[in-house]
Amino acid sequence: MKLWILRHGEAEGHARTDAERNLTEHGRGEVLRSAAHLIGQPISAIIASPYVRAQQTAQLVRDALGFAPEIRTVPWLTPEGNPQQVLQQLDTDDNVLLVSHQPLVGSLISFLQHGHLRQPQPMHTASLAELEGDFPLAGLMSLVSVKNP
Repeated sequence: MKLWILRHGEAEGHARTDAERNLTEHGRGEVLRSAAHLIGQPISAIIASPYVRAQQTAQLVRDALGFAPEIRTVPWLTPEGNPQQVLQQLDTDDNVLLVSHQPLVGSLISFLQHGHLRQPQPMHTASLAELEGDFPLAGLMSLVSVKNP
């Protein structure tokens, strides 16, 4: 299976709440550059955080890829989400794109690769990580690449 983990694009510095921050124009451009790396990939689902900037990121990718299925919005992909809970919820062997935030994305990548949370993977806005493995289990996936826009 392949798992792609995409951090949302650059967002506004302030909003009424953190969850309501929108992507900036620069952030939209970053997302589109990262989405180009996903063209032709066998993605079966896009799963995203409910935060506005992640939803906007996921929708830009969906549109760029011409991906027909709806975006699946889940509460366990927020910035302070738990990598162990993500793996429990991600009970699939499909090829999935996760759209989320730091610090979760860096911790999740590290957890998938090394089986621990001690060395989070650095992820800039709209960075796209690709991992491969038989199943999304702690310490059993390999990091193929991290692409920055």
